[in-house]
Amino acid sequence: MSMNKFLEKWRYPSILLFSIGISSVGSWIYFIALNLIVLNLTGSAIAVSGLYIVRASSSLFANFWSGSLIDRLNKKYLMIVLNLFESFLIVILPFFSTLTWIYFMVFVITIASSMYHPTSMTYITKLIPIEQRKRFNSLRSLLDSGAFVTGPAIAGLLFTIGTPNMAIYLNAAALFLSACITLGMPNIEANQQLARKDEEKISYKVLFNDWKLVIRFSLKNPYIMMIYFLFSAMIVMMTATDSLEAAFATQVLSFSEGEYSVLVSIAGAGILVGSLMNTAFVENIPTAWLIGLGSLITALGYLIFTSSYTFLIASLGFFITSFATAFANTGFHTFYQSNIPVDSMGRIISIYGIVEALLIIIITAVFGVAADIISIRYVVVSAAIIMFLVATILLIFNVQPSKARFYRNISKLTD
Repeated sequence: MSMNKFLEKWRYPSILLFSIGISSVGSWIYFIALNLIVLNLTGSAIAVSGLYIVRASSSLFANFWSGSLIDRLNKKYLMIVLNLFESFLIVILPFFSTLTWIYFMVFVITIASSMYHPTSMTYITKLIPIEQRKRFNSLRSLLDSGAFVTGPAIAGLLFTIGTPNMAIYLNAAALFLSACITLGMPNIEANQQLARKDEEKISYKVLFNDWKLVIRFSLKNPYIMMIYFLFSAMIVMMTATDSLEAAFATQVLSFSEGEYSVLVSIAGAGILVGSLMNTAFVENIPTAWLIGLGSLITALGYLIFTSSYTFLIASLGFFITSFATAFANTGFHTFYQSNIPVDSMGRIISIYGIVEALLIIIITAVFGVAADIISIRYVVVSAAIIMFLVATILLIFNVQPSKARFYRNISKLTD
């Protein structure tokens, strides 16, 4: 392939990746700054924990109906509107000085960000040719890992020379820039919009029918649903275990706050190294193995960390987990882009997301109570073992020769 053809082929994917990268860095800055703003306002760690509950509740609320809206609107312009809306709300967020209003604003902001994910994934699936998706997803994973490392670093620098509010405004600017970049992207649904003018308005009946569509798709394609939910189970267990991570490191392993900070930095290095290697070798690794083996090694890292008694072993577990996550995520994104009908992708991802968000809330709460009643180590080790078993099942189902068609370019499935 000549250089001109290569540049033309990757012109819009590169612009889209740049937009995603800016938005990801801004999100990390906002996330850290918001925690500090609430902590400074209330002096309460419980109030900060309340932010997680508000965000999870907002995602649950949005996922009930947002998929129906996403699949019926122009994805490009919806992404722009969501970015601008979120940017505006974040700009005015620092003007609210009571916890109740901050929670309300975070609830509304999270609705926009919850809608943005399935919208962007649908747009990406329509824009990126089948043969480029795996490479694109690996590059996106690299950008996300870079955001994980640089976002907190930029936030820390801003807190040193300014205030958390400055970091909040920077995220608003990042979202605004992301919207401007998206404005220059192609309108891949321009012709489809003409055919949608007379389409039914969103109503309870439409929402009910959309839920039936997702259930029908799941029943017709049990293998796709099973892989999706097994991977979601991994995410649920990882999130619930991460909620006890700091307490486990400081209270059980007796690490200082400085040592725990080093552990987090090691995790950042693991993500970065894993993403770089993933980008370099992704075309040579079958998608099935990316998901299955990536998930299994991730779970192995959690087993090593939760079973550790020394800083060295804990660091090894952190690094392995972070390293393998990039491979698993790339494989999973490629899998569902290839197997979920793009015209109903927003509804399917959103409704599946309800189950995942609900399980995260329930399992995280159960783990928190169990850690107080039994012990933190018993809970996190048990969680890691369950995660390893789920990952083993996922790997077995992924690499079955009879299921190879699900991991080729695209399956001709209907909803």
